Amino acid sequence: METLARLRRALFLLAASLVMPHGPAFAAPAPQAVSGESQEQRRDDVLRYISAGWTTLTRSLADCATIVDPKLAGKSILYLPLEYPITPAIKALGERCKIELQHLPRKITALGEIDPRELSPPGLLYLEHPYVVPGGRFNEMYGWDSYFIIRGLLHDRRRELARGMVENFLFEIAHYGAVLNANRTYYLTRSQQPFLSSMILEVYEAEKAAGHTDNPWLARAFRGAKKDYALWGRPEHQAGSTGLSRYYDFGDGPTPESLKDETDHYEKVASYLVGHPELSRGLLVARTTENSSDSFAGKAYDVKVCREVSGASEANCDRTESVALSSEFYKGDRAMRESGFDISFRFGPYGANTHHFAAVCLNSLLYKTERDFARISTILGRDREAKDWKKRAEQRRAKMQTFLWDERRGLFFDYDFAKQQRSEYVYATTFYPLWAGLATPEQAKRVVESMGMLEQAGGLVMSTRDSGVQWDFPFAWAPMQLLATEGMRRYGFKPEADRLSTKFVSMVIEDFHRGRTIREKYNALTRSSELALSSGYQANVIGFGWTNGVFLELLQHIPAGQPERTPQ
Repeated sequence: METLARLRRALFLLAASLVMPHGPAFAAPAPQAVSGESQEQRRDDVLRYISAGWTTLTRSLADCATIVDPKLAGKSILYLPLEYPITPAIKALGERCKIELQHLPRKITALGEIDPRELSPPGLLYLEHPYVVPGGRFNEMYGWDSYFIIRGLLHDRRRELARGMVENFLFEIAHYGAVLNANRTYYLTRSQQPFLSSMILEVYEAEKAAGHTDNPWLARAFRGAKKDYALWGRPEHQAGSTGLSRYYDFGDGPTPESLKDETDHYEKVASYLVGHPELSRGLLVARTTENSSDSFAGKAYDVKVCREVSGASEANCDRTESVALSSEFYKGDRAMRESGFDISFRFGPYGANTHHFAAVCLNSLLYKTERDFARISTILGRDREAKDWKKRAEQRRAKMQTFLWDERRGLFFDYDFAKQQRSEYVYATTFYPLWAGLATPEQAKRVVESMGMLEQAGGLVMSTRDSGVQWDFPFAWAPMQLLATEGMRRYGFKPEADRLSTKFVSMVIEDFHRGRTIREKYNALTRSSELALSSGYQANVIGFGWTNGVFLELLQHIPAGQPERTPQ
């Protein structure tokens, strides 16, 4: 696989050097208007698509189709909290949509208090308000996607819908234990990147700007947000003795959605680990009659064991091993999915060691949460509480400086607390500390100076490694463009932020003009939504919620006359 990955990347780079130069010193050819459309018309086409798309992507429990889970086949069930009444409206919904209504078997106050395998078949978890989903195939409200969606909704003055989504998250915290990865029963064991305080303040400030300052709502939202924040302080979410936090899923074994939605993924992981024994320690189980009942090891795979034939271009696959991925692998796999970066090789092969790392992204967001809590406390007149939150934030910042900042390389890296060493995997999350405001001015300068490692013709790629999965090279994702450019602007790097914003926005416009859709992710080398992925989730969903929101935000900061072309 590594040989294929190197070949794929070499071909990408060759093509880019011939037809699509990349990086800050180069520019892709300016797109030409087609079919008589001007560049302004092309941009306006995208804006009209986004405006109409909010309605298309909105889900409500008044719509029967919302209950269906396209990721899993089977009966549609709507689960309600144990203590929540089946109102006449909910009962009528069940009858009209011919779905089964069930209460959860117990009251949930924290993640991990219920094993989703008890809930068979799995189903949708009830939420009170309409919400916007990432793309057309999804019917759930997702944790970190929603921050970028809310930014877009507020930009388009859809405050009621944005506020309703925050209310839904407060409902999840009150009835399901925390902000969930998404509102399906199989997500009752994990959360996602903690953007809730940012969502609350975005909605509060938007309503304040519209002449409606609602401090009682802010106080109520603050209570819920503090309960959600407590999740990351639980022992399971502690990154060893660093004082920092890690991603962690309270469930065990393969994730149901990946078994159905990522064809042959786990088998490919097993094959990769068999071929890379130096990486497989603790992650593979040789299946024998003695351990075949290990329910957490998952399915066994018959994997061909190959060796290179000296002096030949072919491999000799002369034997087969029956192996399974270990419970330890699945623990890391689940934690990686909580991170939202599913899948990359950032935390080991296929994210297998995610739960061994204090992550830059997670701790930057928790720092920002603590600063946000200080700000909310001040707004509510709680000066003593504000002081306490500022102290917590500074304590986290100091620990991040110790464990996550690499002075030699001038970047922020994740910290492997199991091995007690800092990662060397260059990843776009190095910009999170700039967005959160915890980097020093000198650190921000060095991160921006190193941006050339990740900057391509279509914007910022996730990493420098072409691993064949979607959260690595050469893919550009909307959330990282927004976080990186806002982080750069915060520290005064406006020309760099303008350049990166222009690259991404112009790529989205070009690709939209070819296919008339907005997508989940893009190939930053070819400046298109056409992908070639070898493993994991391989679709490129149409919609797309966070790309819509980020496009609107980036567009408003680009210098006049430049949104439709890449910088020269």
